Amino acid sequence: MKEDDPPMRRRVAITGIGIVTSHGAGKTANWERIIAGKSGIRPVTRFDAGKYRTANAGQIVDLPVPSWRRVRRSRLDFASNLLHVAFLEALGDSRLSRDELVASAPIVSLGTTLGGMISGERYHEAFIRKGPSRALPSLVVDHLAHCQPLRIMEEYSLPGVPVVFSDACAAGANAVGYAFLAVRDGEVDMAVCGGFDSLCEFVFAGFHSLQVLTPGLCRPFDRTRDGMVLGEGAGVMFLEAWGRAGARGARILGELIGYGESTDAFHMTRPDPHGAGAISAMRSALADAGVEPDAVGYVNAHGTGTPFNDAMEAAAILALFGERGGQVPVSSTKPMIGHLLGGAGAVEGIITALALQEKRLPPNLNYEIPDPACGLRIVQEAQRVPFLDVAMSNSFGFGGSNATLVFRSPEGDGV
Repeated sequence: MKEDDPPMRRRVAITGIGIVTSHGAGKTANWERIIAGKSGIRPVTRFDAGKYRTANAGQIVDLPVPSWRRVRRSRLDFASNLLHVAFLEALGDSRLSRDELVASAPIVSLGTTLGGMISGERYHEAFIRKGPSRALPSLVVDHLAHCQPLRIMEEYSLPGVPVVFSDACAAGANAVGYAFLAVRDGEVDMAVCGGFDSLCEFVFAGFHSLQVLTPGLCRPFDRTRDGMVLGEGAGVMFLEAWGRAGARGARILGELIGYGESTDAFHMTRPDPHGAGAISAMRSALADAGVEPDAVGYVNAHGTGTPFNDAMEAAAILALFGERGGQVPVSSTKPMIGHLLGGAGAVEGIITALALQEKRLPPNLNYEIPDPACGLRIVQEAQRVPFLDVAMSNSFGFGGSNATLVFRSPEGDGV
């Protein structure tokens, strides 16, 4: 390549998908429950949540804990097992053998806010109740946020070191975006990417102190919305250069075509009411994808259900789409599975890709009373959309971290 040659821009195929949420493990179980508008929110049993603003969350029960060959399971945090479940499904979906995966030398890019915080809590409890000498270091060998991706790489003999994003609720989307750029620009031929987080009392107490947890139902964009609901889960995607995927006969599950990010730094927790950073991320993602706003047929909203966030995101969407702003279908899946924090962007990106694949829009559960201040076309019941081709997924986090991913259906024109 000559110095004045344009940079390589390859199409990026999604060839593997893995997901686990409070709806269960696997994309089939999750998609069926999501499209049916089922709620996975239930009473928290992992710790005593009775002293908080709510006692409900998208807690996972009966996780099918995978076997590990190279790591002692007793030293693993719950988050490592969450990630492993999603990874195993994505690997099976890709139809790559373990040897083929290693030979592909993929980068590993994952987002999380908590890492192995459940193990950290166990260590802290032992330290306080039993004293420093009884707080075993083995309780926290899987605590730090880079440990869970490292466990996967060790287990499958993947080369290199993981790239870990931990910028609040945009972490998973930014991890996917980073991997997308690396594949598209020719740095690697394949990437394993996504996000994960587990439900623990530390984060529950934190969001309780911010008074953003709803004591009732999470109702994104509804006039009576009064807060969010937490959840846990993991989403993993295998991304490949389109030509490589085609050459090996892989199934193309979708196409990632654009990524945009921004930082508005308006406030530590409250979003910029004008949505300047959100608008910037969405516009950048569409420009990166080379498509106009008119091409977008669905927006999977960040949609937390808090008064400030939803008003900001609605203003940003309306500004982006102009006169068409009130016509573009919008929904949030958080009322069904909760806010997965660092895992949200990856899981919701997967749901967006599945919507394009299945030509169906997931509903915005619990939406009953339109908010005139939002003015969006909220999907209240699952809809079939035969001509859905392009969709976007938003992730907006604390501190003004904003990320948007743009997807195209597997049978898209690929222009």
